Order: sequence, then structure tokens, then C-alpha cells
Amino acid sequence: MRVSKRDYDLFVIGAGSAGTRASRMAARYGARVAVAEERYLGGTCVNVGCVPKKLFVYGSHYSEDFDDAAAYGWTVAGARFDWPTLRDNKTREIERLNGAYRGLLESAGVEIITRRVRLRDRHTIEVGDATVTAERILVATGGWPHVPDFPGREHVITSNEAFYLDAFPERVVVVGGGYIAVEFAGIFAGLGARTTLTYRGPLFLRGFDDGVRTFVAGQLRDKHIDLQFDAHVERVELTRSGSRRVVLDDGRSVEADLVLYATGRRPNVRGFGLEDVGVRLNERGAIAVDDRYRTSVDNIYAIGDVIDRVQLTPVAIAEAMVLSGNLFNGTDRTLDYRGVPTAVFCQPNIGTVGLTETQATDAGHSVRIFESTFRPMKHTMSGRNERTFMKLVVDARDDRVLGAHMVGPDAGEIIQGLGVALKAGATKAQFDSTIGIHPTAAEEFVTMRDPVR
Repeated sequence: MRVSKRDYDLFVIGAGSAGTRASRMAARYGARVAVAEERYLGGTCVNVGCVPKKLFVYGSHYSEDFDDAAAYGWTVAGARFDWPTLRDNKTREIERLNGAYRGLLESAGVEIITRRVRLRDRHTIEVGDATVTAERILVATGGWPHVPDFPGREHVITSNEAFYLDAFPERVVVVGGGYIAVEFAGIFAGLGARTTLTYRGPLFLRGFDDGVRTFVAGQLRDKHIDLQFDAHVERVELTRSGSRRVVLDDGRSVEADLVLYATGRRPNVRGFGLEDVGVRLNERGAIAVDDRYRTSVDNIYAIGDVIDRVQLTPVAIAEAMVLSGNLFNGTDRTLDYRGVPTAVFCQPNIGTVGLTETQATDAGHSVRIFESTFRPMKHTMSGRNERTFMKLVVDARDDRVLGAHMVGPDAGEIIQGLGVALKAGATKAQFDSTIGIHPTAAEEFVTMRDPVR
């Protein structure tokens, strides 16, 4: 299906989750497609995000697994951690995935351009010293870690660099309160570093259910992560020994070998010529789009983290599916952002879908709250103090389950299934009538009978 006399029907800037999927699907629908990527195929998720992060979470959890094994009759003597092995094996896996992404694009007939490009006008793209033209342009350039300006910011790193450290640190300070900060605090602590997490607010993980936030804080403290809330970093100093001193505005300080700033990610919009062709940004610095992902320039589109709606890989892929179908397969769809399930791979994991208790009450729902806290079966023998937390938010008027939240092993795996139930509009009575799988933690979601409030 050739819809233009220009060089391409679709030119995509950025080959992350969003750009790759949109490129492939558009090409399968018959469009002539090129995708430009200056860094690495697969974007943040594959290279410096979801995938390597979860591999590091797996690696860091072995320290607890070795301890727990003793109660089950295993003797594990002399276990030690070797950072270069984990780091380099992770890198080899990422390189394999880079190749897989290239294969997917090439097999779909997408032309891959491995350099930075810039828009000259609404249909013309500068590629080095040459130019090409496209009927439609898609911007899918993702996000980038943001470190605020403060004295000593040159002495800190972001999550991008954390995946490639030359040596593993003995002492780490993580600054931030979002999922990246919480996940890396667990990774560093699990791998053996003395870990401090500082956050400027009274409690981290803003936007998650308050019960989840409070429970996770207790669990991380039990794992000897030093949580410092209402802590504002004033400066970071380089000491004579080469370590970093994090000085707080109340005069306290923490010394560390590594300071990781996880203070948010911002849309990656600079240097692509967007402002020159009239692509408008919103108040958050993201590309402003309508519900069909069209920007202020009607043949230029944007999806993924660069539009800062829901910064999750599956959401970016879903946006790509909607857009490619609308442009090249005759559909006219929009994406429903309600009820998006997500997980935080802290230790123990968080899984959540639907409304928090606060969101439900703020939306005018009269709610019933069901909660359960218990020790996972594995730890009844291991003796570990780790516990699991589950919560259901239910509309008292029509019995519909509005939200499901969990902290515990495999929380993401369990919540994925509940995401289907909430999408289908399941009621608490239907949860109650479902037979549980025994013995599992997941059965608790269908056996919570009495509301706690």
C-alpha cells in the first residue's frame, strides 16, 4: 500500500519499544518505512531499563535465596558475588536482544538508519549531509534521566550508567522516590552494598496506594536499607579519598562510594528540530498530541515516553499498534488508558492495577476495603521476616472491584491476571465465587471475605 510519492510513507525517529513496533506494523501493512536510531535498538527498556534492571533484581535476590536454602536442607558454603560476571553476562544478553530487534525490523522490510537525524521541515529529514522526504513522520524518542542542578551534580550517576559500573561500590546513596530509585536501592542492597535511599517527601512511591507505600517502606527497612524521608540534598562533595559526601540541608551527611540520582525522566525532545517545524510541547516539556497521537503539525505524530502519558513499555507498544493501524490499515481507534496494570521490581515486588483507595474516594466512590497481610509459605520454614500485602478496593454501591494491589513475591505475575478481571468489570462477588489455587499466595485475592473498612 503505497500512499505517497515521497521517499517514505512513514519515517520514524527512535527505535525503542514504540518506534520499533510502529515501524514493523506499518511496514507489514504495506507502507515504505525507515527508522532512525542513534544509540541502540530497543530503546531504554531493552538497554538501560526494564530488561537489564530485572536481570539485576534476579541476581541481587540470590543473597537471600542462599540464606533461605539452609532451612530446606541445603548447605551453601563459600558463596560470593562477582560484579563483572553479572554485568558482562547482562551486556551479552542485551546485545543478543539488539540483534533480535534488528532482525525483526529487517524482516518486516524497514530501513534502519543508525545515526541522529533532524527535521528540516514537516516532510523533510536531514540524514547527515543528505535529506529524505516522508509523507508522515513519527517521533518516538523516549525519555532521558533528569538530574537537577545543584553543587556537585558532576559527582553523581543515573540509572543509565549504573548498568555498566567498572567496580561494585561498598556504600551507595540513591536519591529519589520513584520506582527506579526503589528498585535500585533493592538491587544494591541485595548485592551487598550498604544502601541509603533519600527522598525529599514524607513517603516514596507517590501515586501508588498508601497502604502499599507504607508496607514497602517497612519491608525495605527490614532488609537494612536506610530510608531517609523529608531529606533534601544540598550538595555532593568529592572527598580526598575519592568517595562522595552527600550533604543534606539539615546539616547531616552520608558518605558513599556511589551516588545514584533517580529523580525522574524527561521527554527526549532536544536536537531533533521539532521547534523549527512548529511541533508544540506541553507544560511538562512533552510533545503535545491529540487522541490519535497527531502533534500540532498534522502529518507529524508522537508516541511513547516522549508524550509523557503513561511511561510504560506495554503502553508505548499499544500506542504504536493503534497509530499504525489508523494510518495504514483503515482503523480509527483510540487507546483506553484506564486500568493499566504495572509492577515495581523492588524486593518484595509491587503489582498494582486500577484505582488506589484515595483515587477511588476522590472520584466519588463509596468504597469497601479488603486487606490481608501474611508471611509467604516459603518463609514459614526459612524464618525470614518478609511478608506479603494484598488489597482490594471495591465500590460499595455496585460491588465492582476498582483496584487490586499487592506487595510480595511474583506480584507482577499475579496482578497481570487480575488486570483482565478488572478490565472485564469483575465484582467482588465474582472474586469470592472463584475457587482459589492452593497453596498459593494468589488464592488470598479470592478468599478475603470481610472488609477492614
